[in-house]
Amino acid sequence: MNIIDCKGLKCPQPVINTKKYFDSIENGEAEVIVDNEVAKNNISKFCKSNGFKFDVEEKEGLYHIKIAKENTSCEVMEFEKSSLVILIGTDKLGSGDDTLGATLMKSYLYALSESDKLPTDLLFLNSGVKLASEGSEVLDSLNKLKERGVNIASCGVCLDFYKLKEKLAVGEITNMYTIIEKMNTADNTIKL
Repeated sequence: MNIIDCKGLKCPQPVINTKKYFDSIENGEAEVIVDNEVAKNNISKFCKSNGFKFDVEEKEGLYHIKIAKENTSCEVMEFEKSSLVILIGTDKLGSGDDTLGATLMKSYLYALSESDKLPTDLLFLNSGVKLASEGSEVLDSLNKLKERGVNIASCGVCLDFYKLKEKLAVGEITNMYTIIEKMNTADNTIKL
């Protein structure tokens, strides 16, 4: 049985490692080892949402999650891709502690870059433009999203305000008219 050792990994890495493995096989089994209850719960939710059989056993402070993926032959229907715009207006996720907010934004963009369902556009406004500029801790995730076909654009007025126009590291410079057009023509828009 394949072992996926996720001890010491922070959220969402244990779920991402588990997903990557099961995406790479048609059917089979693996045992995921995690060292905290949050990771155990997140992997259990992942298994439930994908219809995988799983069993959790706690041994010596570690959670051993045995997972089985069985190939079910069902017809896959193709759907027309809908457009999703994510508008990011800050360099932190949520309100409250700024350090936690920065950590959450980094985790969100990393998880998004690993997701099967991607937005068509990531639009950055206000302090959100800092995320796409030199020195940002999320550039690897943004570059991966760009490589996977996500359009990344930052507000030019915002870049000017923060004196970052020359330091834009990923994506293109845009304007409010284009941002409005993208939002108005999208099937769905999410604002962070």
